[in-house]
Order: sequence, then C-alpha cells, then structure tokens
Amino acid sequence: MSNWALIVAAGKSERFGDPLPKQFHEIAGRPLLSWTIEKFERASSIDKIAVVVATDYQLKTRQKIVDPYGFQKTVKVVSGGQRRQESVLKGLEVLPESTKVVAIHDGVRALVSPDDIDKVVNLALAEKAAMLALPATDTLKKVKDHSIVETLDRSQIWLAQTPQAFEYELILEAHRKFAENPKGTIATDDASLVEALGVGVKVVEPSSVNLKVTTAADLKYVGIVLGAKEHV
Repeated sequence: MSNWALIVAAGKSERFGDPLPKQFHEIAGRPLLSWTIEKFERASSIDKIAVVVATDYQLKTRQKIVDPYGFQKTVKVVSGGQRRQESVLKGLEVLPESTKVVAIHDGVRALVSPDDIDKVVNLALAEKAAMLALPATDTLKKVKDHSIVETLDRSQIWLAQTPQAFEYELILEAHRKFAENPKGTIATDDASLVEALGVGVKVVEPSSVNLKVTTAADLKYVGIVLGAKEHV
C-alpha cells in the first residue's frame, strides 16, 4: 500500500488579476507549481504524486513543470473540474485502490515543509485524518454590515491550511457523498467533508510559514523566500 500526494492546481486564479493562473507563474527560476511538487518529492512519507490541473493545462504541466525537473514520484497529471471539490474527487478517483493515505494540498502553497508533510501523513496513518492548522493570534471579531457583533474566543480558533491527509477510503466516501447531495454549498476544505461523516480530524501546527499565494504580493514574497533558500 502506498501514500499519495494529491496536489490541486486546477483553479483559474480569478482574484489574482492575471490571465495566467498563478500556479504557472515563474518564481526563483521555476514555475510555482514545480516548487510545490518538489516539497512532496522530498517528503519521505509520500510514495507517489498526482497533480490536478485544468484540462487546457495538462500538456503544459507535463512539459513545463513535471518533465524538466525529473520528479520521480510524479506519475499522474489529472484533468480537474469547475470547482475545487470536483477537482479533488476526480483526482481521488484515479488513485489505485491500494492507496493507504492521501495528502491533499493546494498547488500554490510552495513553502510547505517536507517535515510538516511527514508529520501530517504519519498522524493520519495513526488517526485516520490530520491537517496543518495555525492557531489564531489576532483578536477575532464577528462583523455584520461593517459593525462588530461579537468578539470570539481565539483560544479555540485555528486557521486551516494544507496538506490535509486522510485514509483513502474515508476521504473518497466523504467526497462522493458531498457530490451526491451538495445542497448548493461549496466545501472550502476537505476536512469539513470528513467532519460531516462524524470523524475527528487532528491538527498539526506548521513549523514554518506555509503561505497560500492569492495576490501578486504573495507571489513576490514566496519568490524571495524560495530564491534565498536556493542559494543557502
């Protein structure tokens, strides 16, 4: 049985303000997505990698992101769907039945630590479900119509990140059930679908910055960090 990474990079990056999706932008001499794949290449808990991209970018991903860097673990490039949860399900359904744990990760989180990946996967192997999450440090306000309604207890608030790792059969069941009866909702992460099945998800605090690139400023910051690491 093997552990897979499922890297989701099928988004159109509509908030990024550029027709080229941010995961394909070049930073520190390489496409952002290739940096993300490399982190899972270096994670000892991961045996194989699948990358989910938009259909129009499948060939580009193979030719510009996978093949030039010789990723030994990257064996699948999968066509995604219109929404993130559709893309994840498509990715899950092409994995072999022998898969033990799947670590699902945002393609634009290229700063994730391989050690943190291993911690999450190993905890999922023991507890069925685990994820990276950061405890909230700022004071949290519930706001309606630009007015504060309530101050929340931040001691119980954690900010969800990826990777989120699950036993394969569990996360496949969770996504299939959601697909059968979505009720017009959008699942913003995979852990919430597992929670809906009544299964608890353990959290691991990241050991380093694990920024999700959303803006051009984020991309510039990640490029600086990766560029610096490249020359250490």
